[in-house]
Formats: sequence, C-alpha cells, structure tokens
Amino acid sequence: MKFNKIKILKLRNLAIAGIFLFATSSCLNDLDVKVNDDELFTSDQFYSNPASYKQYLAKIYAGLAVTGQKSANGESDLGNEDDGGPNEGFSQYLRGYWQLQELTTDEAIIAWGESDNPTIRDLNFNTWNADNVFNEAFFARIFFQIGLVNEYLRETTDEKLNTRGVSNDLKAQIKTYRAEARFLRALSYYHAIDIYGKMPFATENDPLLVKPIMQSRDFVFNYVINELNSIEGDLPGPRMNEYGRADKAAIWMLKAKLYLNSKVYTGIDKSSEALTEVEKVISSNYKIAQIPYPNLFKADNNSNGAQEEIIFPIAFDGIKTRTFGGTTYLIHASCTNEVGVGLGIDFGWQGYRVRQEFMQSVGNTDPRILKVAGNTDPASISDYSKFEQGTKLIKFSNKTSTGANGSDANFADADFPLFRVADAYLMYAELAVVNGKGNIATALSYINALRTRAGAPAVLQSALNPAFILNERGRELYWEGYRRQDLIRFGKYTSGYTWQWKGGSMSGSDLSNTRVLFPIPRKYLNLNSNLSQNPGY
Repeated sequence: MKFNKIKILKLRNLAIAGIFLFATSSCLNDLDVKVNDDELFTSDQFYSNPASYKQYLAKIYAGLAVTGQKSANGESDLGNEDDGGPNEGFSQYLRGYWQLQELTTDEAIIAWGESDNPTIRDLNFNTWNADNVFNEAFFARIFFQIGLVNEYLRETTDEKLNTRGVSNDLKAQIKTYRAEARFLRALSYYHAIDIYGKMPFATENDPLLVKPIMQSRDFVFNYVINELNSIEGDLPGPRMNEYGRADKAAIWMLKAKLYLNSKVYTGIDKSSEALTEVEKVISSNYKIAQIPYPNLFKADNNSNGAQEEIIFPIAFDGIKTRTFGGTTYLIHASCTNEVGVGLGIDFGWQGYRVRQEFMQSVGNTDPRILKVAGNTDPASISDYSKFEQGTKLIKFSNKTSTGANGSDANFADADFPLFRVADAYLMYAELAVVNGKGNIATALSYINALRTRAGAPAVLQSALNPAFILNERGRELYWEGYRRQDLIRFGKYTSGYTWQWKGGSMSGSDLSNTRVLFPIPRKYLNLNSNLSQNPGY
C-alpha cells in the first residue's frame, strides 16, 4: 500500500501514548488535529468529517511505518530527544522490532559504534539491560500504537456515532474499521507477548488518566486470541480488502503464530490449534507467488506479483512515508556505497551482516542466500565494528522487478512482508515434522514448492528433521524478523547452539535463561509503580 499523506497527526502533549504508559498529569482534550500551522480543532470537530474515521485508521496503520508528523524526522509521536523522548530513527516500529529479533541472533551483527548508537553493541552481545535505548524505544512504540487504538475505539462507539448522526452506510464501514484497529492492537500485543512476556495492559474500556496495571503473559495471550476470534467475522475475506489492510487471513496467521509459540508463551502445547489456522491460510486466496525469489523484497512488491503471497505488509513509499527505519534502514544498513547503487539507493550505511554460524547452518549454495558479488571478506568476525568482516547478503532492494530505481534514492519503496504464505508453508512443515501434526508428505511438498520457486534442488522426505526445518526457515525467511523467536521455540537460543559474540565473547557462550525476554525499561518502571521487572534484570 502506497500511502497518501495523512493529516490527523497532532497528538497534544503525547497524551495518548503518555497516558497508556504512565498516566501523565496533562489534560487530554481527545485529539487535537493539525490542519495547518495555525489551526487546531477538537475531536468533535474532527469527526464531523465522515472521511475522518478512515483517516484515523490510516494513522494507526502508518504507525507501523512512520515515526512522527514530519517527513522522515521531526515532531516525533514519542516526543523529542530534548524532552526525554527516544531518538526518532531508533523508535521506528519495524526497525525496533527487527533489531531485537535479529541482532540478538546469528542472523545479524551490526558494526555501528556507541557514539552514535549507544547500547546497540549490547544487542550484538546479548548483554542488554533495562536502560538499553533501543529496547526502551520499541517498548514505547508498541504501547503508543495500542494507545492510539484504544482512543479510536472510544471515539467510535455506537453511542458516539449516533450522537454525531453518522449514516448507516458509514456505520457499516466503521464496524470494519474498528475490527481492523483491534487487529492492529492484537498485533502489537503479540509483539509484546513475544518480547516482554508480562506487560502494562489497557483497553478502550479502561479510564484515561489511570496508570495501566501489569498483566501476565498468559492473560494477554488469552485476551489476544479472544479478540481475534471476536473480530474475525467483521473483516473481509482473504484478499478482499485493500492491499496493506488486514483481512481474515491476517487473523488466521496471527492466531497461528500465537498457537505455534504457545508452549513458550504459556507452557501449553497448542500445535493442533496452530495447524487449523495454518491450513486456513494455505487454502485461502493467497498463494506462493510464481516470481523470482528476490522480487518478493523489491520496490514494487506491492504490484509485481508478490502481493499474491504477502498476507500483511508494513507498507513504505519513498515519497509519502519517509523514515530512517523500515526497509530504508534494512537496505541502507546492509551495504556499502558501491553495493547500494545496485540496490537503488544513494549510499550504504555499512551496518549489519550475518555471522559465520548462520552461513554454516544454511549453506553457501542455496540461491536464496544471495551474497554480495565479488565479496571475499572473511566470514569470521574478530572485531564487530569492522563491516568488512562477516558475510554480506542482499535481500531487500529499492530497485523494481524490472530494474528501475524506486521513487527516491534515499528512502525505500519496498514493503516489508510481516506475514506471507511461504511462512505458513514452513509452519505447516514444522508442525508435521516437529510436533507430529499434519501430514509429512504434504509438508515435503510445501518445502519443495518453496525450494523450486527459488531454484534450489528438491529434498527427499528422509531429510526432514527438526534441524532441517530450522535451517530451512533461515534460508527462506532470513532478515524477516523471525530468528530470535525461532531459536527460542527450537530450544537453541540460550544454549544448545553458539555463535560468535553470543554472550559478549568472540567464541560465544551460553546465555542465562532469563535472556529469552527483554526487560521492562527502567524509565517506565520508575513512572508507573504498577509495573514490575522481568527476572534477571
């Protein structure tokens, strides 16, 4: 989805996010909506325009992609650094999520120093603490999103719509919009379940100006499942909504993710439930796109055929959704200036690359593992700050499938496939091979369908075992934000598998089991006495 510019951006005193996180003492006059530099008006005036309901929903979707009120950088949703807010580029939703899921594994290590990126080294080394600025920024971003949804739902009740004289046709549309907003809230709660376990919790039914309470991982898990079940009937069928907006398949995929990881999250195996949801996705109107594998991640992946496979993207546009996170970050930070030219960007940031153990696990011959041409740099990394050490790969690109450059050389057009059918195929295979659910022959056919699409040789059923499934997920899904979660689920994150600089030493070391969760940032613990810290921090 290539966004139009969104007008509803001015949240006075960061009230919505602030109240969710720590209940600020500032007054909240709902939404102050900025129309131009010298005109502000209230929520009642804002909602007098029938188009406003979809505009606000667009702001919630855009919260996964952009960071504030001005293009790329300026008027951050989370406050300026001078006022105690996080660095705006650090706080972009996808950038924060990706760094916590990838830099903490064998799949990525970043070369940047502490002067410009304080505490990022601790993600490389798995030595973060409760003051890590990247963890703090993502925590704030998650709950800002949830706060936006809660406020939208408060403003779109039947009572308020009736008071405003909203037409029946618009009410029917708003019913779908509310379901989409609830899906987006469930998505953010899922990310919090995965990364933090327990968390502050509030919904539209909780009063404003009251500090949220802490809820357990089990509680939020069950809440999210119930929410998804509740809204499923209000969302369009698969591929029946606009590209970039949630539909029933997005719900099935999110439920499948929760159920697949339920043993980690709740201690209860729900692999049978996961299989049910995965099969719904696979039998839907989404399918494996019959295009070259690299085209899934190019500047026109909203229209080059990849959209047939991408169930739910985070949409980017080099002109309309400029950010220093998202796929702009993923492309720039993966390359040098020279390589960047071939990826449709103006220069490379020389940041992340893979560690040697990842390459050893996925092999050097799979065509999905596209190494930078002519790269002879050592795979071993003796100094993490030297980008020339480690294997550089190419995945996301600001070139189109026809070889043209994206709309801007600095900001990327490529959408990020948060959910896609290939992952559903691999989830089915995992459920069959690891959990004893489903059919092994079907699992093999799904794996070979992906390998054939990529130009890799088919494998025999005898090759299927848990280690192969984990490695195959790495080959197909590397740099898509799954690696930490996968390693934890397969029991390979804290021990049983070691990579360079794991734990802070070049040879790598086991981690404390408490490292499967990130800490609640100290900043928010200090602001809300209802919150408590995760073990080990």
